[in-house]
Amino acid sequence: MNSTAVIALLSQALEMTLLVSAPLLLTALAIGLVVSIFQAATQINEMTLSFIPKLIGVFVAVVVAGPWILQLMVDFTQRLFATIPTLAS
Repeated sequence: MNSTAVIALLSQALEMTLLVSAPLLLTALAIGLVVSIFQAATQINEMTLSFIPKLIGVFVAVVVAGPWILQLMVDFTQRLFATIPTLAS
């Protein structure tokens, strides 16, 4: 296993991590922004106010994006297992 193969494998793993986490993180970010604007407009400074909308939003994002995320992970794992014999040489 040479350094080029290791770097390529790490690059693919980092890309996969970003793709898998992006829908959930972007959903939480968008909901947090909306709740923050609402809190600023109404001057309600309750820290727990954003927790429930974020929780519901991330749950909906998991339900909507879950099959896509699962398919990405399965494809990546199959490609990784398929390349193990070439990495060992």
